[in-house]
Amino acid sequence: MKDHEYRRHDGLGLAALMRSGEVSREEVVEAACTAINLDNPQLGAVVRRRYERGRAEATEVEPRAPFAGVPFLTKDLLMGLADEPLSFGSAALADWCPEADATLVKRFRQAGLVILGQSGCPELGLMGITEPKAFPHPVNPWGRDYSPGGSSGGAAAAVAAGLVPLAGAGDGGGSIRIPASQCGLFGLKPSRGRVPLGPAHSEVWQGAVVEHALTRSVRDSAALLDATNGMDEGGPYPVRHESGFLAALERAPEPLTIAVSLGEPLGAPLGATLHPEVREAVEAAARRCEALGHHVEWCDPPVDGGALAHSYLTLYLGHLSADLAWVAEQTGVRESRLAIEPATRAIARLGRHLKARDYELAKRHWNTLGRAMGAFHRRFDLLLMPVLSAPPPRRGSLYPSRWREALMRLLALPGASALALKAGGLDALARESLRYSPFTQLANLTGQPAMSLPLHITPQGLPVGVQCLGPMGSERRLLQFAAQLEREVRWAARLPLEVRREPRPEVDSASEAPVAPEVRREPHSG
Repeated sequence: MKDHEYRRHDGLGLAALMRSGEVSREEVVEAACTAINLDNPQLGAVVRRRYERGRAEATEVEPRAPFAGVPFLTKDLLMGLADEPLSFGSAALADWCPEADATLVKRFRQAGLVILGQSGCPELGLMGITEPKAFPHPVNPWGRDYSPGGSSGGAAAAVAAGLVPLAGAGDGGGSIRIPASQCGLFGLKPSRGRVPLGPAHSEVWQGAVVEHALTRSVRDSAALLDATNGMDEGGPYPVRHESGFLAALERAPEPLTIAVSLGEPLGAPLGATLHPEVREAVEAAARRCEALGHHVEWCDPPVDGGALAHSYLTLYLGHLSADLAWVAEQTGVRESRLAIEPATRAIARLGRHLKARDYELAKRHWNTLGRAMGAFHRRFDLLLMPVLSAPPPRRGSLYPSRWREALMRLLALPGASALALKAGGLDALARESLRYSPFTQLANLTGQPAMSLPLHITPQGLPVGVQCLGPMGSERRLLQFAAQLEREVRWAARLPLEVRREPRPEVDSASEAPVAPEVRREPHSG
């Protein structure tokens, strides 16, 4: 199978070719290995490769599985494979291996996916960029000076470049939707509890985190959700398996009542300024919805972005502090001696000084948000608004600068973090860290499903996604709506320029070399 032919297909398209006998499973797997070997040294998306195990597992795939033989990457965060390294993007866990497969990984395999490696993420999945100190920094295939986003940045870069047609991803504050927006992909965050996190976790970040995938096509996302949804044994949510997400795409949605917002209540309290291209993306999406027969009304969600960010970061800090205690337990290294980044250590120390009362009050605010959005969706079927406040940023521009890293080191000193919290440090941290992405955390706190739709390209050739939220459990409607827009825009066929070029040079697919050298950050300020 030629390289350019492999990269043009989505997952279900490749599965159909193999099912018909037009290409063999071995040919497709070798095409994926070749693509990774060819592009990853510059792309930096794949941090570990498992070609030999993947090839062996490909021979055992159930032929009737929906993605039988389709190449896939898991994320180096939560998606554990038994007795194989899972580093969470951190040097502190470089050699740590889980004892059992994650339930979701088992379901990926049952769906026929062939896992050929792991995609990169920031340390502990903490940022909306993917620039860890211990691993390569993936670049955006739409412009190599630009960030692919995070925390599923490696997965997004790999799918956008055509290394694999879909890849595992997770979302605790936008980590599926942010990289989907920046890399021109479709990214669905399912409802809370829809996809299991077991057996290692019942929920992560109090239920804010949901795992799924980044895809080029809506149908791949729907088919994967068909295969992976539903509670696992001992899980906290009684969400039974549902089928029919893929089948629902055959029907257009009934005319919907859609609220459209530029996200002012969310962004303004954090000092976010909406870029003109983002505004145009949302307004153009609204016009397109009207042309499709939907009723569109401009209406902001009934939320206070400042209070939302405060409650989100309160639990974020608390969980990070607990996460470092877990890392110390797993590795046998004292917490003070863990090989972690200065920003991670400082934020965790802030979490150690949180009061239980403040933690509980923050969680209660999540309920307030959920009830408010539930009432909002009695009037509106869907909410359209930005994913991010601007198009993809340049690499390194959102990473803590040297002076901010120095400040983080000071905050990590005993006593300094408690003083910082008393002085309003949490609100300052919210403004600093969420100004670029103030619109995505809402769906994580309420638990409702949300997706990034790759509807817009800037004059500079960079993707800008538009976010769509629905009420709890409305994935079927969201996917139908997304498929309707996909038929209009045909984004699954839209590839970055470098991927469209053909033919590609021949590269040995057998190589299972170490990960790519680190892509160095450019000098930056602020």
